Amino acid sequence: MSRTSRANSHRSKKKRITLALAPVAALAVAIPLMAQAGAATPSEVTSDCASNSDKLDDCDFVPVQNKRNSLGANERVSAVTDNCGSTSTASKTFKVATTVSRSVQLEDGFTASADSKLAGSFLEVGLSFNTSETNITTDDKTTGLELSRTDTVQADSIAFFMWSAKRTDVSGFLRATYKEEQDGQKVFFAPSEGATTVHVFYPQLLKNGTPDGRLWLRNVKCGTPEANGILKSGNSLRAEPGFGEAGQNTTDVEIPASEIATS
Repeated sequence: MSRTSRANSHRSKKKRITLALAPVAALAVAIPLMAQAGAATPSEVTSDCASNSDKLDDCDFVPVQNKRNSLGANERVSAVTDNCGSTSTASKTFKVATTVSRSVQLEDGFTASADSKLAGSFLEVGLSFNTSETNITTDDKTTGLELSRTDTVQADSIAFFMWSAKRTDVSGFLRATYKEEQDGQKVFFAPSEGATTVHVFYPQLLKNGTPDGRLWLRNVKCGTPEANGILKSGNSLRAEPGFGEAGQNTTDVEIPASEIATS
């Protein structure tokens, strides 16, 4: 009897000890989980900066590296002239028109509102890269290029003008300062401190104030898949290959910048 009583007594003590420790262990797990939940994620930082959230004291774009003369998208900037079926070249007049403006590539498709602290930061960064050697557009206002040119369309070909803007590509990250502490701190980064995945493209300008870039006349042989695709698309937007990249049925002739500046 006495042995049984002692054994029960030992088991009972062990149970009490286990029950006493369980709440303490649960509390220890809960504390780091709560701390993680309070921190601002990179996506939240981007969203708050872009929308000028009232949770923020400030938000800055921090530049890390830059590349001048970065070329933008390849755009068709004139109507298509049709010289199909002709055995001789034709002299045609083309009206060329395009516009450029500062553009921002944030993560997840976010764009900064015009009145946000972040928009002001983009302007300040742009001003630091605006020099006598390279004049750039620092804000989101558009600058246009319009000119009229007479050029040669090859026999049995279609022709049109292509354009790719020259830009200063400044890459870096966002630094947000919150009014209230989250997880014991107020400053958070997106996507991370020192990253180069946020891009701000500042279009470069010629000395006369018009956009700088690569402008070229593209001739495409009629009856080819390339020409048929262009004719079927009309004036709708479509992806076009870059200069000298459209294949053997295509001829590209670049227009010198000096001719663009005086047009």
